Amino acid sequence: MATCFRLRSCLALHLLRTPPSRVLRPRADYPVARIRGYARGPLGLSSALLRTDGFVGGSWLPAAATFPVHDPASGAELGLVADCGVPEARAAVRAAYEAFCSWRGVSAKERSSLLRKWYDLMIQNKDDLAKIITAESGKPLKEAQGEILYSANFLEWFSEEARRVYGDIIYTPAKEKRALVLKQPLGVAAVITPLADQAGIPPGVYNVIPCSQKKAKEVGEALCTDPLVSKISFTGSTATGKVLLHHAANSVKRVSMELGGHAPFIVFDSANVDQAVAGAMASKFRNSGQTCVCSNRFLVQRGIHDSFVKKFAEAMKTNLHVGNGFEERTTQGPLINEKAVEKVEKHVSDAISKGATVVTGGKRHQVGKNFFEPTLLSNVTRDMLCSQEETFGPVAPVIKFDTEEEAVAIANVADVGLAGYFYSQDPAQIWRVAERLEVGMVGVNEGLISSVECPFGGVKQSGLGREGSKYGIDEYLELKYVCFGGL
Repeated sequence: MATCFRLRSCLALHLLRTPPSRVLRPRADYPVARIRGYARGPLGLSSALLRTDGFVGGSWLPAAATFPVHDPASGAELGLVADCGVPEARAAVRAAYEAFCSWRGVSAKERSSLLRKWYDLMIQNKDDLAKIITAESGKPLKEAQGEILYSANFLEWFSEEARRVYGDIIYTPAKEKRALVLKQPLGVAAVITPLADQAGIPPGVYNVIPCSQKKAKEVGEALCTDPLVSKISFTGSTATGKVLLHHAANSVKRVSMELGGHAPFIVFDSANVDQAVAGAMASKFRNSGQTCVCSNRFLVQRGIHDSFVKKFAEAMKTNLHVGNGFEERTTQGPLINEKAVEKVEKHVSDAISKGATVVTGGKRHQVGKNFFEPTLLSNVTRDMLCSQEETFGPVAPVIKFDTEEEAVAIANVADVGLAGYFYSQDPAQIWRVAERLEVGMVGVNEGLISSVECPFGGVKQSGLGREGSKYGIDEYLELKYVCFGGL
């Protein structure tokens, strides 16, 4: 399948030679973020990997307008990126469609080899790529390095899966007939999320269209309504996903959506408290609580509640360190922008006004305006905003419950269902709860569940389809039935 990408307000990361005239350039009239301990390239980042233009049909495509990318830690402008619009999006779709006409005939072995080269390039450049991610998102460098490895692993996995796309032969009641089921590539896929290239992939197979938030609506609509696009894949909010689904419905496109979550983290009386606290730390505070699978509601059974809250607070105070993502000690970077901080503040203030207790944290951090203290709230009730909405920040609200039925009911009341976690040492309870939780992924006595070998996705309004695993490739394939008669 050929692909056409739209990048949401982000730096484009590409494994291609960079023309000197189009590396990321800071404006002369704006403060520049200085990154300590890394001096090579503009702003201390690798100039060979920073791109600011769109990439269409194998060529870099400048745009008439640009939009700024800021360092969320300091607020400094990192540079200006091409602000592509509908014309560039349509050009990318046509380039992808034209490339697909020949790409679909490339052997599985050759496609596998190209994906493997792409994986190798990412691994070779993993440290430089991680620094770019930290500069743009603010996340700790170690987390950024893990993100690069995780992303690269998808290329490795599907380079292997590309050679294992098998069809079927079905024997029918009619002796003179045979039925075949073929799996064929779907066509042009518009993937609304960031990505990269230099592995020898033919021109047009991979295209990049960066755009600003201002143009996101019109560019997204153009990609979703273009008749040459066969597939839409989107990672983002549920609200935006619904808009894209509406556009895609007019031409009945195949759609994959990885949308919002509101993950419950349940601790039953039988749980090992220390293990549960370790899992809570891992599942809540990665990227300062800004991942779709971060735990958002902590449901703790009455008998173990006080012990869990005490140990959780101690672990937070001991192990979480707020600061710039490039500082080695940092485990908690900034939130992505001030709007995100304001939402966290709103959730905390709402909870306090309705009777919640701040165990630790509770306010903006002195490091900078986009930083928020890791926060633990107790005496949380179901009518509080933090119990009803995804916070997407470093806030852990704890709700006390009495029975298993009550915990499952609270967990399942949400209209989304991406991930869920629970801790228990009762085998029968483990089976019951794992089957009853209305989520696409369950962590049992485990706080980190993502793996390229396993299907990633949600139920209800958390999305459609699955990423990764042996099932992920089916999202980009069509089944064709062939009836062979006259035998």
